[in-house]
Amino acid sequence: MNLPNKLTISRIIICIIIILILIGGSYTESIFGFEIPKLFINETIVIDLKYIIAGILFIIASITDFLDGYFARKYGLITDFGKLIDAIADKILVNSVLIILSAQGFIHPIIPVIIIIRDSIVNSIKMLAASKGKVVAAIKLGKIKTACLMLGIILTLFYNLPFELFNISVSKVLLFIATILSIVSGVQYYSLNKYLVKDK
Repeated sequence: MNLPNKLTISRIIICIIIILILIGGSYTESIFGFEIPKLFINETIVIDLKYIIAGILFIIASITDFLDGYFARKYGLITDFGKLIDAIADKILVNSVLIILSAQGFIHPIIPVIIIIRDSIVNSIKMLAASKGKVVAAIKLGKIKTACLMLGIILTLFYNLPFELFNISVSKVLLFIATILSIVSGVQYYSLNKYLVKDK
């Protein structure tokens, strides 16, 4: 259990806390022993602070995602367990929040559907490649997609502030771009690695 793996485990724990905060409602509030208040901005924007808390935790979890990879590469601490648990933590963090935000009406359901389907296809290609002793390299579009997705989720949890004050839907635009890039990069992944599927 090296430092990168400890950071990854901590990310999973943070993910569980985020999920409890977002879906627990009064039940979660009773567990933690306090009521999460709401704020009013300009008498038009009502902010439930549980989303702000979840947003802060999401940022912390995202930082641990960067740090575990950085330390693993810098100090040669890359392990098979680390690769597995890191991928699991990433999916728990992003997909669970997307599903919850969709269920609670913050984002359109098609967003998590497309992103989860795309990830399933790409992961299947990576597993197929690994079974044949090959590695599927990350592509630039995939990295841009991830950046847009993470920023879009964070802004959504923060009620698109401060852009909401000016009626600019930056969070929705970022999530829309991430969804489109998910489709495009998914097709690109398949196009670049379709020989693996056809290879006997």
